[in-house]
Amino acid sequence: MVETGRIVIAGAGLGALYAALELAPRPVLVISPETLGEGASSAWAQGGVAAAMANQDTPEAHAADTLQAGAGTVDPEVAAMVTRVAREHIVDLTELGTPFDRDAEGNYVMSREAAHSAARVVRVKGDQAGDQIMRTLIAAVRAAPSVQVLENTQAVRLETGDGTVTGIWISRADTPSAPVLIKAPGVLLAGGGSGGLYAHTTNPPRIRGQVIGFAARAGARIADPEFVQFHPTAFDIGEDPAPLATEALRGEGAVLINADGERFMLAAHPDAELAPRDIVARAIFAETQAGRRPMLDTRAALGSEVLTRFPTVAETCARAGIDPVQEPIPVAVAAHYHMGGVDADMNGRTSLANLWVCGEASSTGLHGANRLASNGLLEALVYARNAAQDMSALQTPEHAEQVRLSFPAGGQELDREAVNTLRKIMTAHAGVRRTAAGLKQALSTIARLEAEQSADENFLNMCATATLIAAAALRREESRGGHFRDDFPMADPAQAHRTRITLDEALAIRAGAVKELT
Repeated sequence: MVETGRIVIAGAGLGALYAALELAPRPVLVISPETLGEGASSAWAQGGVAAAMANQDTPEAHAADTLQAGAGTVDPEVAAMVTRVAREHIVDLTELGTPFDRDAEGNYVMSREAAHSAARVVRVKGDQAGDQIMRTLIAAVRAAPSVQVLENTQAVRLETGDGTVTGIWISRADTPSAPVLIKAPGVLLAGGGSGGLYAHTTNPPRIRGQVIGFAARAGARIADPEFVQFHPTAFDIGEDPAPLATEALRGEGAVLINADGERFMLAAHPDAELAPRDIVARAIFAETQAGRRPMLDTRAALGSEVLTRFPTVAETCARAGIDPVQEPIPVAVAAHYHMGGVDADMNGRTSLANLWVCGEASSTGLHGANRLASNGLLEALVYARNAAQDMSALQTPEHAEQVRLSFPAGGQELDREAVNTLRKIMTAHAGVRRTAAGLKQALSTIARLEAEQSADENFLNMCATATLIAAAALRREESRGGHFRDDFPMADPAQAHRTRITLDEALAIRAGAVKELT
């Protein structure tokens, strides 16, 4: 056990680093599973940050679009607060050195994305916003004397007493080790979402719901875990994680066809390829399940221009041996963003004292059942600052010694076969299309895997989050946003509310499913 006066931040993405800078000069310890900048979903964000920066746009319009996209479960007060302060975060990032795209007069270049009523997405070099913002923040963190970063370490468990978090257990992330307890005045969870719980995901390899899982295991209340957003067009080329075939391709006229050459979206929705993301995702998933390989065809719409106008797509095609000028691109649905997470109030506070959360590990009420494009990075920024300001009331020393750790031998290698089985069962039964029978089967398999791998805390954290997703999905007998039930395909107005659930409640639902199947 090590005791420190530093506030501990679990995670090293955009929310974590922004909060560390906001807390300065208070001493902070950042737990980073990889070298800073590697393995964080933030760095992979191709879109940008949504903010009403244009003269003809308003925060109120941005909030209205957020409410509309969230399918009836967005918290309107949260949407109003986040959109109101969005501009100041763009300005602050600019002052830190983020090279946002600007026109000749110095105005921000605004892009329009799906379900936005105006062009309000601030970008960097077209599709490199996440990477460039992270580079800016990493440079600032490296230069901040108040911030210590422990790289190649991961959080695995919270230490609690009487509903209060008193510390956090960490282990090595690059090799097995026994965990070490760090006692600290406060903990901020900023460790990403859950996309890697699915067999096909756009998330970095390590992002598998562990942070949500260990918070839930400590007793933290979880919100909206059933709402997972799937990107309809990830490259289906055997890469894990799956690269994205950006929605902009369909915006330029690219069409979806199956192995028979049929444009299957024409029968699925009046807007065909430009239908809402969840509808496109379900149609693509159905083609995959039926064995009619879905593909994105850019040939007629873009021809050879695809190579110059979409260099990231061209590079991925070249790597996979695909010539998009001559042949269509195989695509599949991929888990992209988790709207659910640790329940957080407007200050990022959780249901446990001395524990805060921001970013994709949180559920704030901003996203509802279906996140509006480019609101993810915005939420991470806003709640990182809100949490940091709230944590300023913690008793911390002006200066704190660097934390020095030596990890004892122990731990075990993650069982890759068990992880693969978990990911496959989540994709098959708790993914784009769900039924009661499938969800019960998923819960039963998760229970078996958990029992078989009971000595591996990392895997137990994954199973906790998987259980929460499947149990909440089983309990919500309707379809809404990212949650679609084949056996309850319509939205139920009586269920237009957020989910609040504990792991104990989810385990009770799981136990019922297991009993029913045995």
